[in-house]
Amino acid sequence: MPAPYITINIEPSGSVSAKGASDDLSATLLKHAGFQQIEDWYGRRHRLPTTTPQADRAAIATHAAEMLRAARYSIDLDPDLDTNRLTAPANPLGPYAAGAEILRLTDQIRAAENGADLVQAVDHLLHPEHGALERVREALEAAGEQITDLDDEAYGLADRFGFAAEFVSTAQSELVGAEVELHRVGDSQQDQVKARTQPPALPGSRSAALATSPAAAKAKVSSALGTGAPEVGAAVHPSQAPGSRTR
Repeated sequence: MPAPYITINIEPSGSVSAKGASDDLSATLLKHAGFQQIEDWYGRRHRLPTTTPQADRAAIATHAAEMLRAARYSIDLDPDLDTNRLTAPANPLGPYAAGAEILRLTDQIRAAENGADLVQAVDHLLHPEHGALERVREALEAAGEQITDLDDEAYGLADRFGFAAEFVSTAQSELVGAEVELHRVGDSQQDQVKARTQPPALPGSRSAALATSPAAAKAKVSSALGTGAPEVGAAVHPSQAPGSRTR
């Protein structure tokens, strides 16, 4: 006899329920995982208590599904309750949240496509009040002070943290005004690309310009009229003057 087909999903009301566990073994496994058994006119059902924390619902449902699958039950688990299908944790470095944030910032810097993108990313490092370097400098300085407060004899170790804080401060001073220069990163390459893509001047451009000069234009007009009239300002022979008679 095939094992029952069990469905674990999120109902429209938001509660998590398991349906199809009609035999005692599957019911026992669900109750062991944390589900409560309900028997009414719908039949035997299992549901997580309404007091179950939101963060625990997926873990309990996934655990129940794993136990049922190990017992050879066919399970249909809601993807939103399957911790194996959920996305990777927001912090890939575990408890080192600050390091993970710097890692994300490093990826953003590497993905910058122009100077403006680079400035936007680097600003999270160099901002004089809220940047990562300033936070690191403060943390190192605070660590040195705390060491002194906890142990007067550990002044050597405290000094090392103080020196490290000064090194970070020196790095901040070295990079003052870097944002302005970052804005110009890539500009020279863009100018070179424009120069290479700009179409060259046509070979006949100079002759075309000469052909459209005022003198050439007058010559074209005279030729078109066909009157043979002299140009304005040209000397006229007396024999050609209007009203002249031939002797």
